[in-house]
Amino acid sequence: MNLLNKIKQMFFSSGSKQDEPEFVFDINNLIKFKVVVIEFSDNVESRSGEIIAKKLQQQEGLEVSYFDDPFPKNFLNLDNRTLFDLIDRGLNIIDHTHADVLIWGYREGDKIRINFQNAKQYEKDDNAFISLMDSFYIPADLSSSEVDFPTALNNLIYGGVISAINPHNKETQIQKKFLLKKIINSLSKDNSAKSLSIEYMPYIMNLLGIIYLSYAYDRGDGKDYKIVKNLFDTALNHQDLIKNPIHLGCIYNHLGQLYDASSEYSAKRPINHLRNAISYFRQAQKYLTKYNYPYDYGYISYRLSQLFYTYWRQKDDIQALRDAAFQLREAEKIYTYALFPEFWANIQGELAHMLSLLGNFSNSEELCELAIAAYKNRQKVITEKRDPLEWANIQTRIGEIYYRLGKNGEDKSLLEEALEYFHDALYVYEDKQMAEEAKKVSTDIAKASHSLNFL
Repeated sequence: MNLLNKIKQMFFSSGSKQDEPEFVFDINNLIKFKVVVIEFSDNVESRSGEIIAKKLQQQEGLEVSYFDDPFPKNFLNLDNRTLFDLIDRGLNIIDHTHADVLIWGYREGDKIRINFQNAKQYEKDDNAFISLMDSFYIPADLSSSEVDFPTALNNLIYGGVISAINPHNKETQIQKKFLLKKIINSLSKDNSAKSLSIEYMPYIMNLLGIIYLSYAYDRGDGKDYKIVKNLFDTALNHQDLIKNPIHLGCIYNHLGQLYDASSEYSAKRPINHLRNAISYFRQAQKYLTKYNYPYDYGYISYRLSQLFYTYWRQKDDIQALRDAAFQLREAEKIYTYALFPEFWANIQGELAHMLSLLGNFSNSEELCELAIAAYKNRQKVITEKRDPLEWANIQTRIGEIYYRLGKNGEDKSLLEEALEYFHDALYVYEDKQMAEEAKKVSTDIAKASHSLNFL
């Protein structure tokens, strides 16, 4: 079956984006993304990982090495009980090799399953759409032959690698998009995967969708989004070929990411895009559950909290704000202080803000106290010594909650508490010569003092 030719006919017509002139810039030959292919968990006589590493070494913009240090790879079966071992082992190798992307390989019957990992997966500042659970399958016999390995499969793996890059600055982001555009153009012209059977269709379509989404997510072009949607829909249309439900959850997750991106970058019907993103992310969580695949579940929960919060701001729907806080609570259970201190601190700050709003709207002292506790949790990471300005901002917000509680309840002790927090912030602002912030918190101090004088 000529799958790639079919893909070309379906999604890459002569009027599509690849007809635009290629942009060229000087940094192309300066930036190299470091890729480490870990020796695959395969038959003893197979060289599948080494062959793929050699193929990728021929690709533009990559510095590829092969990691064959022996260690047990039983965790590669994607069993939820060994998931933490997989992630931790990958992070250790990334730290050791300074890789941008790791490639894992694992034999399942007559197929090789390939997965991609970067150092920031499942963290707030991960700017890649691909998950470690996203799997791409290739025939095991093809992966053992350098001669017969189709260029289209090589380009798909190459596209998966580039999609997994987490850009750390504008230059690397530009380079990533430049390479993705070239990969998309190459795939649209390549018929070399015609020997693949239909059983590979959902995985090819899922990876193609990730590649195109990674390129087009911020372009705001409805035609691009439609192409990406069609790719993922085609994968879902062949879901009867998907044996492991985790792969189905990944596809729904990417549809959520697609509508999440279009709600942010497309001016047309942003509310509808928000609703669709929420719907698909919730569908994904039915397969990527918090007990079986907690990191994926937790990250989706975090994204859902952002979407519900945006929906509340646009529609003034108080239930959406409650849902946003609930989803943050779910993410908080996964991203703990011990394992993810930075992300946990960020969640605490956002949760505190939402609980403060809910407490204000409902006149709930309990919710306000929970908000204060969350702000104080954030200060376990954002200390006065480490980040005095942000610490002072948190002190101000805590002071504002105490002031509101004290004024509404005519409680002298709470107003005095507010004054204490305001003065802590004022000291930092004056010390850092932040005149505008110092003026604002001085006004807060005056209001709290005025309220105290009338008690």
